[in-house]
Amino acid sequence: MQGGVLTTVVLPAALFLIMFGMGLGLRPSDFMRVLKIPKAAVIGILCQLLLLPLFGYAIVAGLGLTGPLAVGLMILTFCPGGVTSNMFSLLARGDVALSITLTAVVSLIAPFSIPFLVQWSMGSLMAASAEPIQLPIVKTIAQLLVITIIPVSLGMVLRHFRPAFADKTDRAVRVASVVILFAIIGALIKKNWDALPGFFADAGISTLALNILTMTLGYGIATAVGLGRQQRVTISLEVGIQNGTTALLVAAIAAEAAGLPEANALSIAPAIYSLLMFVTGALFVMVVNRGQPQAAAA
Repeated sequence: MQGGVLTTVVLPAALFLIMFGMGLGLRPSDFMRVLKIPKAAVIGILCQLLLLPLFGYAIVAGLGLTGPLAVGLMILTFCPGGVTSNMFSLLARGDVALSITLTAVVSLIAPFSIPFLVQWSMGSLMAASAEPIQLPIVKTIAQLLVITIIPVSLGMVLRHFRPAFADKTDRAVRVASVVILFAIIGALIKKNWDALPGFFADAGISTLALNILTMTLGYGIATAVGLGRQQRVTISLEVGIQNGTTALLVAAIAAEAAGLPEANALSIAPAIYSLLMFVTGALFVMVVNRGQPQAAAA
């Protein structure tokens, strides 16, 4: 989908705001929760960092995807969760504290892992050329740090020194983050309206499969290791709902490195996924809340 101001200005600014909002809700104790509830935290982190990309690659191979579409799908699997997964965890009466912890920890790792994984994906799945595609690793890490770690840190600092203000601002920023994501997707759809049916035809099945199957995978693994209902729900959502804004931005960076005239080919899967995840997330909330009392049991 088309780049320009949207991918060079709007997306970075939107992601900065989203990560700032995440920081407003974080405390140092959220990171220590990994040590307090190691079983659930480790399972969630491993599912996101290892099993999600492997599962994504299995979908790519199973559907015979190649080129930018395949790379775009893999980019999704390299990204952390975000405020959307936290929101769905709350609505599904999951373990919201665990959700925030998993999102925070993986978000700290992602700026360093994403560039290398995207470079590998482009080398493996893009058509071979005389000159291999080289993603600027150091530059990409720096870009991701500036729009992820720095705003999260600023948000945490504000919460530490002005907790009352952070509490008032937190909810507004989170709501704004979701609205901004919808606005970005809306802008992309408007610019590419004529090609939209083709985009859904190309990426609809693969992104829907990634979304539904990874949620199922996360829930199944959490159940198999004996975690409670709230933690099963949260891990399912953290594995199945990825940060679409981060994926769109990384797709734009990768498209520039590949010398593509537009970011559309790499952005198809992240854009379609970002639409579908709200539908599947809402359905998941309805299913897991059936028969549950107002106060969910652990």
